[in-house]
Amino acid sequence: MNSNRLVLTGEVTEVAELRYTPAGIPLVSFTLKHASQQTEAGMQRKVECEVPAVAMAKLAEQARGLQIGSIASVAGFLAKRSLNSRQLILHINELEIIEKG
Repeated sequence: MNSNRLVLTGEVTEVAELRYTPAGIPLVSFTLKHASQQTEAGMQRKVECEVPAVAMAKLAEQARGLQIGSIASVAGFLAKRSLNSRQLILHINELEIIEKG
């Protein structure tokens, strides 16, 4: 039970300013809005969601180029936002800016 990988393409709806962790690692938080048609139980279903994401280190520098309205494709893993939180956040391992906003 070691698999934890999410691949998602969507529109950037929020982008925070570049900041640094207490260890000095650059970090950029943003939100991706995804909309698509998916097949479930043999039927087409419209799917929409907004996923909070965070890019760190070299990917944070790349994520600085994100603007609201940009289309991005990302891959990464899900983790709790903080130690005591139940909310999930997508930690980015791969980032491709498909279209600038």
